[in-house]
Amino acid sequence: MMSHLVFSLSLLAIFLHSCTFTLGQNPASAPAPSGPTNITKILEKAGQFTTFIRLLGTTQAGDQINTQLNNSKQGMTVFAPTDNAFSSLKAGTLNSLSSQEQVQLVQFHVLPSFISVSQFQTVSNPLRTQAGDTSPGDFPLNITTSGNQVNVSTGIVDATVGNTIYTDGELAVYQVDKVLQPLSIFASPSPATAPAPATTETSNLKKKSPAALSPSSGSDDTPADKSGADSVNSVAALGIGAFCFAFWL
Repeated sequence: MMSHLVFSLSLLAIFLHSCTFTLGQNPASAPAPSGPTNITKILEKAGQFTTFIRLLGTTQAGDQINTQLNNSKQGMTVFAPTDNAFSSLKAGTLNSLSSQEQVQLVQFHVLPSFISVSQFQTVSNPLRTQAGDTSPGDFPLNITTSGNQVNVSTGIVDATVGNTIYTDGELAVYQVDKVLQPLSIFASPSPATAPAPATTETSNLKKKSPAALSPSSGSDDTPADKSGADSVNSVAALGIGAFCFAFWL
């Protein structure tokens, strides 16, 4: 009986020691997300971005975004048009763009810094995109807000920011209901410049008749009229002839 009691007390002591050791340790940290950030996988998981994903692949802009995200702490913001947004474009629009223009179109949807939803309220316009120059006629992008609604204007279209697809403090991906069309690519060409009006002198010359453009009769270069001289010579010849005839008689 005594030995059984001693054995039970020993087991209890061992159990208490084990519990004390376990509680004294620090809790294990949460596992990190598997693999680097990948914009394509994020959009594939969200669905309804097939066309934008294809453009990210054909232009290699997706690889550039992933490289920047995983090698820089600058952050990035992506406006992702839905498949319905691309369907609303005029038929053949994407195919009519050159390879360089397709790259610029995708880059125009990417901001080189992280912007949260709340930061849209205070951003300074125009925003610079990965496409480049914000000068009028190039790639300006403007943000306006009304309450909780965020609108994106390109000078060609006004799009509305919908759901937040992804955000982690370095990358923000927002759904937009229209393809952001930059002025540099989609603006209508300016009408041809009208020719300058003709000068007064030129107009007057065109209105004159060919006769008016010929030298005047009184100029030094105009040959003299011979009709008067011929008449005088004829009279003189007749006078001499009459005198000779009278003398002969």
